[in-house]
Amino acid sequence: MAVLIRRSCGYSKVDKEDPEEITHRRAQFLIYKVLEQANTRRKPSFLRIRLCRLKVKIGRRLKKLRKSAVVCISAARIGVYKQVIDQLKTWRRLFNRGCGGGTIAATLPRPLLN
Repeated sequence: MAVLIRRSCGYSKVDKEDPEEITHRRAQFLIYKVLEQANTRRKPSFLRIRLCRLKVKIGRRLKKLRKSAVVCISAARIGVYKQVIDQLKTWRRLFNRGCGGGTIAATLPRPLLN
């Protein structure tokens, strides 16, 4: 009688599972959960579709606005650069005339970078 009680409560030793089997079982479980969620989904409401379309429209407008802002900023940067270069040229002409001695070479503007 004691032998029967021991055998009923005894646990058999379980071999360690293969790591590939574990990942396969986990993948099967995830697939099952996704399929279950897909079956329980209801038809999207009219309001939800309208909101999604509105979000897409707003996103497109923001993207267009961002592109135009980048173009404007780069154009402004080029304009400022040209103004600075022109101002440097005029200063260079002014300072070169004072110490040039009146020759033609002294009155011609020199290149910015030698």
